[in-house]
Amino acid sequence: MTSTQRTPVSATQARDALIALRGEVGKAVVGNDAAVTGLIIALLCRGHVLVEGVPGVAKTLLVRALATALELDTARVQFTPDLMPGDVTGSIVYDAHSGEFSFREGPVFTNLLLADEINRTPPKTQSSLLEAMEERQVSLDGRSRPLPDPFIVIATQNPVEYEGTYPLPEAQLDRFLLKLTVPAPSREDEIGILVRHAQGFDPRDLVAAGVRPAAGPEHLAAGRAAVAGVTVGPEVIGYVVDICRATRSLPSVRLGVSPRGATALLAATRAWAWLAGRDYATPDDVKALARPALRHRLDLRPEAELEGATTDGVLERVLATVPVPR
Repeated sequence: MTSTQRTPVSATQARDALIALRGEVGKAVVGNDAAVTGLIIALLCRGHVLVEGVPGVAKTLLVRALATALELDTARVQFTPDLMPGDVTGSIVYDAHSGEFSFREGPVFTNLLLADEINRTPPKTQSSLLEAMEERQVSLDGRSRPLPDPFIVIATQNPVEYEGTYPLPEAQLDRFLLKLTVPAPSREDEIGILVRHAQGFDPRDLVAAGVRPAAGPEHLAAGRAAVAGVTVGPEVIGYVVDICRATRSLPSVRLGVSPRGATALLAATRAWAWLAGRDYATPDDVKALARPALRHRLDLRPEAELEGATTDGVLERVLATVPVPR
């Protein structure tokens, strides 16, 4: 699909199409507008997303609906304890007819990879995605094979305290642009969910639910070019740096946000500003993206966690104490 010639679109057309994704996803998923916006931001930033929530809050449905509303090639991998790295990236296989070995592509060779319940598989298989996420290629048998463009991983996971989960290593967590949390629905949203099911909604058939493609590679390309033109003043850049540096000196934090995290927050801030219809970023844009861009990059001390500290709580305190530029 990435090689198909398409008519160029304007930045305004790209923004309208990407915003229309929200409506298409909303045909399948009630609420969670913030998570949908986060996924769109990741698409604009060429970033990967980790979606966390307890079982049954429509994490997988959210990603499947987004994939249906995008004209991109998609693949899904259900991560299980017995999944092997080659099941994700591909492997060298022997062809009995030709008598030669050849490379069989794994599901990672796609535009949008849904890594479902990624923390249900051991670290060795989790790490098989590291090179793909960082370098956008797969190296095997002494050869590097590039992945399609665009390429994005959207991984879902259950909270780490659930039985049968393997926490993702810090190096891999740092490769995700955003970590989005999907909470339990409100009473009103839950009523809406049940009403849809009572009317015959089938989460396995999103086309029948009315979800239609709203954006494609040409909209992403135009959107990314427009986001690159968003102006970020020195005061906003300083604000991003001050927030990230503040996390490194807190007594409750063992490992604070790295410079990679600062660049991720800056990139997400520019995409957020562009989606809002502006060609410049503000400190409020930074504050809006600080939690999803940084929460997975903080490593709290065990004693702080025993006392009930959370990464979101730490970030709340940081945002409340770091001076906001005027």
